[in-house]
Order: sequence, then C-alpha cells, then structure tokens
Amino acid sequence: MLFHVRMDVQLPADMPAEVAAEIKAREKAYFQALQREGKWRHIWRVVGEYANYSIFDVADNTELHDTLSALPLFPYMRIAVTPLCRHPSSIHEDDR
Repeated sequence: MLFHVRMDVQLPADMPAEVAAEIKAREKAYFQALQREGKWRHIWRVVGEYANYSIFDVADNTELHDTLSALPLFPYMRIAVTPLCRHPSSIHEDDR
C-alpha cells in the first residue's frame, strides 16, 4: 500500500545540540535503510519548515505505524497520513 505522509519535527528548544545531532544521525541511518528496502519511496522537504512529505510503500496500516513509530525523531513529530491508491489513468504500473 502507498501512503502519503507529512512529518513535522519540533525538537525541544532546550535539547542539547549533541543530543539532537545523535538522534538525527540515527534517523538518517534508519531512513536510508528503509529507502534501500523500497519502503520509503520518496521524500521532499517543505521549504522553510522542519518538515517533509514522503511516500511509503508498505504492506498495511500496521507496518506503516510500526515503521513510523520506530523513527528516532518520532517523539518530536506531528504526523499526518493519507492512504493512496493507483489512479486508473496512471501510466506507471508500479503505483499500487
């Protein structure tokens, strides 16, 4: 299943820089592993915000929930999810 996900990150203002850097490094490693697995298909920054729009390709709602809740930045995120399905006029066969 494909999901459109908006993630807004808000780290606490008093979080030490070294703690934030360590969390971001773990986030990047996890995110890149998910990309290699084909589960995190696309990501775009939202200009001027600490936010992104992403497309996930996972088996179901539970897998998406488990994937998102395992993100190191998850405790500092506001997440909005929209399930997607293939448009009948799409020429891309890999859009399920």
